[in-house]
Amino acid sequence: MLRLLPLAFFALLLTAGCQPEAPAPSPGDDTAEEIPFRKDGSLTFLREDGEAIVTIDIEIAEGDSATARGLMDRTSLPERSGMLFLMPTTQRHSFWMANTPLSLDITFVSPDSAVINTAKYTRPFSSESVSAEGQSRFIVETQAGFTDTWGITAGDRIRWTRN
Repeated sequence: MLRLLPLAFFALLLTAGCQPEAPAPSPGDDTAEEIPFRKDGSLTFLREDGEAIVTIDIEIAEGDSATARGLMDRTSLPERSGMLFLMPTTQRHSFWMANTPLSLDITFVSPDSAVINTAKYTRPFSSESVSAEGQSRFIVETQAGFTDTWGITAGDRIRWTRN
């Protein structure tokens, strides 16, 4: 009987390791855990003459991993908030909406902090690329409709600070 005990224990371990994995949450799955917004700083949109338009809380994405992830899998953003991407190079950057359930406004900003253009009301879960119309260094993602609501246009500027 004692000789069978180690064999029974081994068989139990073997069958426990063969259990199927739980399925990954799907885009509409209510059991998926919400990714919380993390306030890293503030960003103000300014008119060309320097007049403040609106200030938002920002989560800052810098580095390969944070930049690649962005707002993927987020199902909400707090009011007057967004994500600021600090890109390592100045170039004509492109973004896409794969794994992003929110419709966003994606604002491309030049190295001197001037708004170049905004891709408005981007389509959730789309693999279609949206691009800057010029050389950008910063990108600001906000809820869809944000730039229309506040009248943000090319030539406006941003000013941001970290907490």
